[in-house]
Amino acid sequence: MMSRRILITSAGSGPCNNLMRSLLHDDTSTVLIGCHSDRFVLKQSPGQRNFLLPPPEERLAFDRALRSVITGARVDLVIPGNDRDAHALAGLLERAPLPCRLFLPTVKTLALCQDKYTLNLLLRDLGVPVPRTYPVSDRASLIDAWRALGVRDLAWCRIRRGAASRGATMVRDTDQAWSWISYWHTMRGVPVEDFTVSEFLPGRDYNVQGIWSDGRLILIKMCERLSYLNASQQPSGMASTPALAKTVWEPAAIEACEAAIRGIDLRAHGVFNFDLKENEAGVPCITEINAGRFAMITNLYDLTGRHNMAASYARLACGEPLHIDDPYEDSGEYYLVRELDTLPGIFSSGELFEGIEKIPDHE
Repeated sequence: MMSRRILITSAGSGPCNNLMRSLLHDDTSTVLIGCHSDRFVLKQSPGQRNFLLPPPEERLAFDRALRSVITGARVDLVIPGNDRDAHALAGLLERAPLPCRLFLPTVKTLALCQDKYTLNLLLRDLGVPVPRTYPVSDRASLIDAWRALGVRDLAWCRIRRGAASRGATMVRDTDQAWSWISYWHTMRGVPVEDFTVSEFLPGRDYNVQGIWSDGRLILIKMCERLSYLNASQQPSGMASTPALAKTVWEPAAIEACEAAIRGIDLRAHGVFNFDLKENEAGVPCITEINAGRFAMITNLYDLTGRHNMAASYARLACGEPLHIDDPYEDSGEYYLVRELDTLPGIFSSGELFEGIEKIPDHE
């Protein structure tokens, strides 16, 4: 069997380099190829070949350049590195076949998941646990939403589109919320209508990642975020990227994710990762679904347990044999440790404190 030749878009970024690490960990003969529209980010790509492409927003130029790379580098599979790339690739695929394989949700499913408020409304109507959420269009609507939430202490204010907790923070009153929204509107150009306010979820913070093929669950794993990268620099002290996370298994969270997928797309296809947080009653509520791309922390799902999730995705996408008898994988207790400019570490509970010496207390 010839080695897989996989093209990763937005190569050189943290999520894509983590994904490449996972793919090579499974099969060192895999040929990884990178592309990006930013030559400086691309310089960090570990791909064996790396191509500078126009940005996906330049649709025709991007399409031509991508097809040229796929043909010239004999690419078997393209994997998107972020939400923007996933949407762009799915759009190209709907208009005309690409000369390689893709394993992606539909454009409709991607668009739904990338609008957090529209997704929230759909899941709420389906009875899937989600935080109570209201849209904001002006200060009056913010005050109305605050009253409807019945906020006792904190609420959560965020932008309905985007990743990495962009524009998200906790607020104590409508003045704080409006100041936050006004800052992002006047300084960053974000329309006021792009904001929502929702109930603050005080409980445990989960990520779940799963692969579906034509609506059938192939593999699913999960972890709990224990602390956050650069938390002291975040207004809320929280973020979507953990500094410390551990593999866990909470059936209620898994059930919520499966129910969400059934409601979103009965023929769900590709990788989906979910963010959930527990409400005051301890119920895991889905706050967002990132469809079509791997989580930044995918190494925790790929380098632990029986099955490497990224490698399983690649095998399935390439039509190779894949034997997973039980899709529900509790990997045991493993920890992800992250810091800026270091390779993410994956450790079993027994390894976590190996080689660390403690100085005895002296009276």
